[in-house]
Amino acid sequence: MYLISDRLERLPFSRFHLTLLLIGGLGLAFEALDAGIIAFIIPSLRTQWGLTSGQVGWIASSTYVGFLVGALLSGMLGDRYGRKKVMMWALLLFCVATFINAFANNYHEFYTLRMIAGIGMGAEGAIIAPYLTEFIGSKYRGRFTGALAGFFSFGFVLSALLGYFIVPLHAQGWRWIMIIASVPVIFLLWWRKSLHESPRWLEQSGQAAQADRICTAIETQVQQQLGRELPPPVATRKAAASSFARQGAGEKLRSLFSPDYLGTTALVWVFWITVLFCYYAFLVWIPSLLVARGFTITKSFSYTILIYLSQVPGYFSAAYFNDRVGRKHTILAYMLLSCLAALGLAFAGGETHILVLSMLLSFGMNGVIAGQYTYTAEIYPTEIRATGMGAASAFARIGSIASPTIVGVAYPVLGFGGVFAMMTAILLIGGLGILVFGKNTRGVMLEDING
Repeated sequence: MYLISDRLERLPFSRFHLTLLLIGGLGLAFEALDAGIIAFIIPSLRTQWGLTSGQVGWIASSTYVGFLVGALLSGMLGDRYGRKKVMMWALLLFCVATFINAFANNYHEFYTLRMIAGIGMGAEGAIIAPYLTEFIGSKYRGRFTGALAGFFSFGFVLSALLGYFIVPLHAQGWRWIMIIASVPVIFLLWWRKSLHESPRWLEQSGQAAQADRICTAIETQVQQQLGRELPPPVATRKAAASSFARQGAGEKLRSLFSPDYLGTTALVWVFWITVLFCYYAFLVWIPSLLVARGFTITKSFSYTILIYLSQVPGYFSAAYFNDRVGRKHTILAYMLLSCLAALGLAFAGGETHILVLSMLLSFGMNGVIAGQYTYTAEIYPTEIRATGMGAASAFARIGSIASPTIVGVAYPVLGFGGVFAMMTAILLIGGLGILVFGKNTRGVMLEDING
């Protein structure tokens, strides 16, 4: 009798896995689209509603307040009640709240609806990687999860294009963008109905018969797609039973701080908060910073499109290196590039230098996130994987919430160069933690990582 992990591990990469990647990745793309458009609609809202700088900062942070709540809840609920249910409800909440947000009439309505949509986005972003990681063999897991994170880049690029072409057309252009960001999600919800629950989670939660049925269905599908028999599984003889299996959501969260996982949790949390602080500070403020630097709004938006486009090769090159050199070394290499680019921006003078260095920073930061996303989704055991990912993502939202406001306050004092010098210092803190304490998980089966 083989364990589910043995049976899934021997599956070759197939159209089944590509479909999983597309269905999961589109959710992240829509999440990134919704997160990215705020940078382009803020100028319109500021003019129409006469917002103060403080209110602009709060709107910029509103999504991430929701992210914090959604990520934490989805992780705990995903480990307790299953990944698929949480993922579907999260996507529905995000879709409905974003659509209604298009009809907000004042600052308070807009902020509240953005926060509710953020709960759905945070839940989606935290649950999808642990869920999909559990279907993939160790040989392909780094590339798969890194490529999954790469769908964020498509969403941000689309947000820049919509901001560039639609916002200037009409004073209410921002409302059309909100509708565009929400309506396609209905199709994705319908498509996701065909997904299976994670058989690894089912096995660990004591639902062995259902796990076996799903795994058999997957094996049959992969065999038909490949047109040949699958290789026999290799027995690991590792028991699937666990002390976590009967724990409630609160107990699973507390287990992250047990002696076995406290070091991992501290490392991952510090890493996430430093990376996301700089990532969202850069993404949210770069159009405004370019305008403050003397660029026109049109040129600022067009440059921002190029900067966002740099995310695509950043994500997918890092996804490749995840399995070639390992997550740890990939993260460190892209982190070093990001630090050098941010430091260069602190001293950059001409337009060309600013654009090139901004593109390099975008490339490097998103390469870091491809490694980060992969590493966090596999570093905890199956029974608390979603809780671990959700808690890290939730804690990191403190950085996401604070960074737009801090940059808004710091810019008049530190200036353009000072903001990027600050980002360099913060990135170095996260990089040093991974350098000293990070694990190498390349080619290791999920069940063996914590061995």
